[in-house]
Amino acid sequence: MNALDIKLNQYFPGKVVRKDLTKLVKGNAIVPMYVLEYLLGQYCATDDPETIVQGVETVKSVISKHFVHRDEAQIIKSMVREKGSHRIIDKVSVKLNDKKDQYEASFANLGLNAVPISAEVVTDFQKLLTHGVWCILTLAYVSTDEKGSTPWIIESLKPIQISNINIAEFKEARSNFTKEEWVDILLQTMGLNPDEFTYRSKLLQLSRLVPFVENNYNLIELGPKGTGKSHIFSELSPHGILISGGEVTKAKLFVNNSSGEIGLVGYWDVVAYDEFAGKSKNVDRGMVDIMKNYMANKSFSRGTQVYGASASMVFVGNTDHSVSYMLKHSNLFDALPKDYYDTAFLDRIHAYLPGWEVQKLRNDMFTSNYGFIVDYLAEILKELRKEDWNNEYSKYFELSNTITTRDKDGVTKTLGGLLKVIYPHGIYTEEEVRELLEFAIECRKRVKLQLQVMDETFEEVDFSYTVKGSGKVVTVETLEVLEHLTTAPSAEIFNDTESISDFNSEIQLKVELVEGQKILRDNQTGISFNNLFGNYLVGATDIQIIDPYVRLPYQLRNLMELLKLISEKKTQDEEVKVHLITINNEDFVQDSKDAFEQMTMSLESVGILFTYEFDNFIHDRSIELNNGWKIVLGRGLDIWQKTGGWYDINEYVQEKRLCKACEVTFVKKKVSTPRVKDNIGKMKSTAPKEKSGKQLYLVLAKQWFNEILEGTKTEEYRAFTDHNISRLAICDDGEFIDCKQYETVKFQLGYTKDAPQMIVEVKEVYIEMQDEDCDQLTTDNCHFVIVLGDILEKKNC
Repeated sequence: MNALDIKLNQYFPGKVVRKDLTKLVKGNAIVPMYVLEYLLGQYCATDDPETIVQGVETVKSVISKHFVHRDEAQIIKSMVREKGSHRIIDKVSVKLNDKKDQYEASFANLGLNAVPISAEVVTDFQKLLTHGVWCILTLAYVSTDEKGSTPWIIESLKPIQISNINIAEFKEARSNFTKEEWVDILLQTMGLNPDEFTYRSKLLQLSRLVPFVENNYNLIELGPKGTGKSHIFSELSPHGILISGGEVTKAKLFVNNSSGEIGLVGYWDVVAYDEFAGKSKNVDRGMVDIMKNYMANKSFSRGTQVYGASASMVFVGNTDHSVSYMLKHSNLFDALPKDYYDTAFLDRIHAYLPGWEVQKLRNDMFTSNYGFIVDYLAEILKELRKEDWNNEYSKYFELSNTITTRDKDGVTKTLGGLLKVIYPHGIYTEEEVRELLEFAIECRKRVKLQLQVMDETFEEVDFSYTVKGSGKVVTVETLEVLEHLTTAPSAEIFNDTESISDFNSEIQLKVELVEGQKILRDNQTGISFNNLFGNYLVGATDIQIIDPYVRLPYQLRNLMELLKLISEKKTQDEEVKVHLITINNEDFVQDSKDAFEQMTMSLESVGILFTYEFDNFIHDRSIELNNGWKIVLGRGLDIWQKTGGWYDINEYVQEKRLCKACEVTFVKKKVSTPRVKDNIGKMKSTAPKEKSGKQLYLVLAKQWFNEILEGTKTEEYRAFTDHNISRLAICDDGEFIDCKQYETVKFQLGYTKDAPQMIVEVKEVYIEMQDEDCDQLTTDNCHFVIVLGDILEKKNC
């Protein structure tokens, strides 16, 4: 187990389960995940490996003996008859037979109908009266000659759900986890591997939980197939129901005017419509009108009788076109059936999740770590529905006064729901509220912008907020607008790091290079190395790339793409020196060396002289250019999320990849090369040097290491690069002052686990110049010299 799994088991003992176990026990049983995890929770809610193994076998046995497969229904019936009674797991629904004045149960898999069930059971579990509930029950068989009677008897019945939870205990335990840990735990509970998601992508997944914690919350998510849009609503909670096909009658959803029976909204916390999109679908216009009233007023009527309900509505479906196509030719509701393509209906939607930002699910996106037993989490979320957190933002922020009541409701309900999901203990910072507020505003603004396209009578709304502490006004924009509709040039720089405005990466304009910062958002597309900083590479002939992590295949791909861009930015007759400084370890070092050597040979043909070195002490990420610019890379070259592999177009087109949130800063260096201060004179001074007492660390090739070890090499040389200047020189405002003096240097041969090392005395460090009359120190006319003394210590030599 990793550290988070250990911590989760420590604070929530008996309430968590390993998420890969459901695959081991499910077999070919067509049953929701919460049913399987309910059983796993009885026998496998532990971190003890032996108990887990035994528990898995027990659960397999329970499913094998008691779960009813449709094709084995007759076998189960025979078993009940022969034994007299038998315990089964099946989906049970109940109807009132008013002619006999009794409730009768139907079994989805067993195929039995009209089996009498006691009124007490129905009173205790009223959801049995709807689409059905998964239950563990004892079914008996008693032969009878009585006319009109049935031999089948339900002796006992228990819906599959946790009987009780302690919300106070849950909130107290939550306080032991950081935000990042808690978000990852929730992702793992949903069966997902958090390492494969950016923070924004995690928020999109967690937003699917908001309907379970917010009463009367209306959510829509449209996007490509295969992103898991409906999974949560069918698998996570016994309090939600997924209606396949998105087609349902007024009677089934709200109230049956003939019988007076209340529909789904009266019994379920969440009613989700799968495959909601589809222009050709037939829809009852009358139901759309009832739904509009319910979504706005939380009520529906039967004749003169008005009923209230708290069920949240979720609509999920597939889009027909790309986002850019929809924004240009229609709108983001383009795929909806004609009768739902109604601005009055759509204005009731509180949030629109951009399903096109959610990656299609791959095998490596599922987790084998621990998460909550989903039934336990479902009961917690149901308990949180009783709390109202919709005004929590007002402690720190104030929404624009142009935002309408419906807009405000959408924003505050989304924000309140996310706060309850992520911070149920009620402890959060202003910054943590801010990031959720901006996300909530974006989700509602996405709805409003499309309504304005569909109907010009919808006025433009200022979706901004004011920070009460500073008075700063921040305007929020949706990511797709920034990517596809903003007309600002790609080279625009944003000096305000809190601004969430951005640039349009599709428009290339020649602009003056300026200092500043570009801010990339999670899931942003349209970004390439070229439109990010391509113009800054022009004119550079000596480039140093510092990035600790260039070793994995996708990281090497990013490096090669940068080198390709450099070759395109130089003139044909120029040669450009490119030096890479990175970190490595014994697991990757040989493969990295092989890759870098191949790069070196291939790049010569395009005029790039590529060299590299390993330095385990670097932390910063940057590109140093001898044309006067330094590009500080917040995430190094690793600015994109993982693609789908060789057969994914994103692998070959940078602009199609989803970004990771990061910042890129452009700094104009005051002096391109250090100048020699007048009172220094020659770079090698005869005056005694005061040593720092620190130890220098250098990795050597085998030849140089052995020569120093044998005593034939008494000086070590280092190029006059920015990296080495930072380690070996003392500068003041761009002027060279002196060389740093070290007591010793530790040399290491390569990066293997037991690499040979030696500690050697340092007599002096100085700069050797080819032209001592020159007052400019450059890579071409000088280098560092480290004068070596005695070998003080050897290891593995």
